[in-house]
Amino acid sequence: MESKTDVHVESARIQKQIESHLGISGSSLLFEYRQIDNKTRLDLITVNPRHNQSFLFHTESGYDKVDVLRKMLEYVQNYHDKESSYTVQWMAPGDKELNTSYFRARSMYEALDKLYFGRDMNTITVFSVVMNPVS
Repeated sequence: MESKTDVHVESARIQKQIESHLGISGSSLLFEYRQIDNKTRLDLITVNPRHNQSFLFHTESGYDKVDVLRKMLEYVQNYHDKESSYTVQWMAPGDKELNTSYFRARSMYEALDKLYFGRDMNTITVFSVVMNPVS
Protein backbone atom coordinates (compact mmCIF):
# COMPACT_ATOMS: atom_id res chain seq x y z
CA MET A 1 0.00 0.00 0.00
CA GLU A 2 1.44 3.36 -1.09
CA SER A 3 1.43 6.10 1.52
CA LYS A 4 0.70 9.63 0.38
CA THR A 5 3.32 12.20 1.36
CA ASP A 6 2.15 14.52 4.15
CA VAL A 7 1.80 18.02 2.66
CA HIS A 8 3.07 19.70 5.83
CA VAL A 9 6.11 17.46 6.08
CA GLU A 10 6.92 17.96 2.38
CA SER A 11 6.44 21.74 2.70
CA ALA A 12 8.75 21.90 5.72
CA ARG A 13 11.37 19.78 3.92
CA ILE A 14 11.38 22.05 0.84
CA GLN A 15 11.45 25.22 2.97
CA LYS A 16 14.53 23.87 4.78
CA GLN A 17 16.18 23.18 1.40
CA ILE A 18 15.50 26.78 0.32
CA GLU A 19 16.86 28.15 3.61
CA SER A 20 19.94 25.94 3.34
CA HIS A 21 20.63 26.90 -0.28
CA LEU A 22 20.36 30.62 0.52
CA GLY A 23 22.20 30.35 3.83
CA ILE A 24 19.36 32.27 5.52
CA SER A 25 17.09 30.87 8.21
CA GLY A 26 14.89 31.69 11.17
CA SER A 27 13.28 35.11 11.27
CA SER A 28 15.50 36.42 8.44
CA LEU A 29 13.57 34.46 5.77
CA LEU A 30 9.78 34.68 5.59
CA PHE A 31 7.47 32.50 3.50
CA GLU A 32 4.19 34.38 2.87
CA TYR A 33 1.40 32.42 1.15
CA ARG A 34 -1.78 33.83 -0.40
CA GLN A 35 -4.63 32.41 -2.44
CA ILE A 36 -5.24 34.45 -5.61
CA ASP A 37 -7.66 33.28 -8.32
CA ASN A 38 -7.52 29.60 -7.25
CA LYS A 39 -3.71 29.67 -7.25
CA THR A 40 -1.24 29.77 -4.40
CA ARG A 41 1.22 32.66 -4.41
CA LEU A 42 4.41 32.58 -2.39
CA ASP A 43 6.32 35.76 -1.61
CA LEU A 44 9.77 34.91 -0.25
CA ILE A 45 10.92 37.84 1.90
CA THR A 46 14.31 38.49 3.46
CA VAL A 47 14.85 40.54 6.61
CA ASN A 48 18.17 42.29 7.01
CA PRO A 49 19.04 42.32 10.73
CA ARG A 50 21.56 45.17 10.30
CA HIS A 51 19.05 47.82 9.23
CA ASN A 52 15.92 45.85 10.23
CA GLN A 53 14.18 46.16 6.85
CA SER A 54 12.44 43.49 4.79
CA PHE A 55 12.65 43.07 1.02
CA LEU A 56 11.10 40.78 -1.54
CA PHE A 57 13.46 38.04 -2.68
CA HIS A 58 11.15 36.43 -5.25
CA THR A 59 7.49 35.57 -5.99
CA GLU A 60 6.17 32.31 -7.44
CA SER A 61 2.66 31.02 -8.17
CA GLY A 62 1.42 27.45 -8.37
CA TYR A 63 -1.59 25.23 -7.90
CA ASP A 64 -0.84 24.44 -4.22
CA LYS A 65 1.69 25.05 -1.44
CA VAL A 66 4.01 22.18 -2.38
CA ASP A 67 3.96 23.11 -6.09
CA VAL A 68 4.85 26.74 -5.38
CA LEU A 69 7.62 25.69 -2.96
CA ARG A 70 9.12 23.38 -5.60
CA LYS A 71 9.11 26.27 -8.09
CA MET A 72 10.76 28.53 -5.49
CA LEU A 73 13.44 25.92 -4.80
CA GLU A 74 14.18 25.66 -8.52
CA TYR A 75 14.43 29.46 -8.68
CA VAL A 76 16.87 29.75 -5.76
CA GLN A 77 19.04 27.03 -7.28
CA ASN A 78 19.30 28.86 -10.63
CA TYR A 79 18.69 32.60 -10.16
CA HIS A 80 22.40 33.54 -10.32
CA ASP A 81 22.46 32.32 -13.94
CA LYS A 82 19.28 34.10 -15.03
CA GLU A 83 19.25 37.51 -13.36
CA SER A 84 21.58 40.47 -13.03
CA SER A 85 22.94 41.78 -9.74
CA TYR A 86 22.03 45.30 -8.60
CA THR A 87 23.30 47.48 -5.77
CA VAL A 88 20.80 49.97 -4.36
CA GLN A 89 21.79 52.76 -1.98
CA TRP A 90 18.91 54.16 0.03
CA MET A 91 17.85 55.93 3.22
CA ALA A 92 14.78 55.70 5.43
CA PRO A 93 13.55 58.64 7.51
CA GLY A 94 15.69 58.99 10.62
CA ASP A 95 18.70 57.17 9.12
CA LYS A 96 22.01 58.95 9.58
CA GLU A 97 23.85 57.13 6.78
CA LEU A 98 23.19 55.45 3.45
CA ASN A 99 22.13 51.81 3.48
CA THR A 100 23.26 49.43 0.76
CA SER A 101 21.19 46.46 -0.39
CA TYR A 102 21.78 43.93 -3.13
CA PHE A 103 19.15 42.41 -5.40
CA ARG A 104 18.98 39.89 -8.23
CA ALA A 105 16.47 40.99 -10.87
CA ARG A 106 15.76 41.02 -14.60
CA SER A 107 15.86 44.83 -14.66
CA MET A 108 16.53 47.89 -12.54
CA TYR A 109 12.76 48.37 -12.20
CA GLU A 110 12.28 44.87 -10.81
CA ALA A 111 15.10 45.51 -8.30
CA LEU A 112 13.27 48.65 -7.14
CA ASP A 113 9.99 46.71 -6.91
CA LYS A 114 11.75 44.27 -4.58
CA LEU A 115 13.08 47.15 -2.49
CA TYR A 116 9.65 48.83 -2.17
CA PHE A 117 7.67 45.59 -1.70
CA GLY A 118 4.99 46.00 0.95
CA ARG A 119 5.74 49.61 1.80
CA ASP A 120 4.80 53.13 0.79
CA MET A 121 7.30 54.48 -1.76
CA ASN A 122 7.69 57.64 0.36
CA THR A 123 9.25 55.69 3.25
CA ILE A 124 12.55 55.07 1.46
CA THR A 125 14.63 57.49 -0.61
CA VAL A 126 16.76 55.83 -3.28
CA PHE A 127 20.06 57.53 -4.10
CA SER A 128 21.48 55.09 -6.64
CA VAL A 129 20.79 51.86 -8.49
CA VAL A 130 23.78 50.24 -10.18
CA MET A 131 23.95 47.07 -12.21
CA ASN A 132 26.98 45.16 -10.96
CA PRO A 133 29.51 43.82 -13.45
CA VAL A 134 29.39 40.12 -14.25
CA SER A 135 32.32 38.31 -12.73
